[in-house]
Amino acid sequence: MTFRLRQARVSEAAALSDLAMRSKAHWGYDDAFMQACRAELTVSAATIEAGHVWVCEAGGGDLAGFFDLRLEDDVAEVYDVFVDPPAMGQGAGSLLWRKLEEVACEMGARKIGIDADPNAVGYYEHMGAKVVGEAPSGSIPGRMLPRMIKSL
Repeated sequence: MTFRLRQARVSEAAALSDLAMRSKAHWGYDDAFMQACRAELTVSAATIEAGHVWVCEAGGGDLAGFFDLRLEDDVAEVYDVFVDPPAMGQGAGSLLWRKLEEVACEMGARKIGIDADPNAVGYYEHMGAKVVGEAPSGSIPGRMLPRMIKSL
């Protein structure tokens, strides 16, 4: 499968939100869990306008994945990295991560921080991140997520 990267368009906010929900649901979470995550997984026009949301398009122009990266002090915080389930295992995630690292460096970050879904830890470890602790979920009260860091 051939992919290309570009910055997200404001008009894609709803499509990216839907992609995030499909990607998260891929891990078998129930409907109640997914509804609790909906607000956190919603990509807004304002987020896209901020300029650090990049999409991965498949050859036919379909959205295959995206990331949202924001600089906080010297850490490029990963708010989202999602790959549409049909594109998983096809190289979209690796391509997105390489661009994410490039953007993080351009932002002046010294490291990348991720509050990872437990099912995504293997992906982030494959990209060079390490678990350094825990962080509270932004969606589920009392749920803790693996906190991961990758030095640049």
